Amino acid sequence: MEGILTGFAIIGVVIAVGYVAARLRLGGPDARTALNRIGFFVASPALLFTVIAGADVGELFQAPLLVQAISAVAVAAVFVVVNLLWLRRPATEATIGAVSAGYVNANNIGLPVAVYVLGDPAAVVPVILLQLLILAPVTLLVLDAQTSGRVSVRFVLAQPVRNPIILGSLAGAVVSLTGWSVPAPVLAPLEILGGAAVPMILLAFGMSLHGSRPFQQPGGRTAVVVASVLKAAVMPAVAFVLARFAFGLDPAQVATAVTLAALPVAQNVYNYAARFRTGELLARDTILVTTVASPVVLLVSSLLLHTG
Repeated sequence: MEGILTGFAIIGVVIAVGYVAARLRLGGPDARTALNRIGFFVASPALLFTVIAGADVGELFQAPLLVQAISAVAVAAVFVVVNLLWLRRPATEATIGAVSAGYVNANNIGLPVAVYVLGDPAAVVPVILLQLLILAPVTLLVLDAQTSGRVSVRFVLAQPVRNPIILGSLAGAVVSLTGWSVPAPVLAPLEILGGAAVPMILLAFGMSLHGSRPFQQPGGRTAVVVASVLKAAVMPAVAFVLARFAFGLDPAQVATAVTLAALPVAQNVYNYAARFRTGELLARDTILVTTVASPVVLLVSSLLLHTG
């Protein structure tokens, strides 16, 4: 229990430092963008490479991954049904809302949570690959078809390959599967770079909270609330039921499944919305609401699971 509280305290303090830094304008107006880009293109791929290269890849893709996949699809489907029966938002916005309900921030928040709360950075790797290799291409296909009336398969399939996080993960998987020992002069710099990923991600995340004001679109407020409740509360509950009763996972695996499902909406969703110019405020507000709610949900769920 003390380790859980300590993990959340570490994450919270670094996020708070990032927020204060943004308020004081330390690093200038482009500091958050710079941290995000360096974390995305350099530090996170290095971290994932070193973690996966030293892990048993086969153990990463088992029942817990199915729990995450089914949970994400289930809550996305619920949003679609609610939209058809009640919200009546346009099809493209409904797609963004559905994706927001089930697409977790496995990188920016998931990596720090995996490191400091779960104690295993590899725990989040299957979710990252699931989302970037399967869920993201499907989302892009649907949005492309809805907005243009045609589907550019080449554009969609190229997105995961151009993602440095995917490339770093796949390189690490190759090393793990082949049993190749990475030379120390190569591995050591990657470990140093990977060590910078989590603090940079958390600082940038804290900076992003400064100046954010949700619910500026009157007609879309209900959709934001529905997507946020599905993501923050319903998805972790679905993950718990699946992990505990459907798959019969052990307590540690159940806790991991619930923790990963309780992560906030990924910022990628806003990128997709902006790319196709639809549902941008819905994506932004859902990300903000679930980001603020997620630490509370994560802490409460961890306490319940470890005392139950």
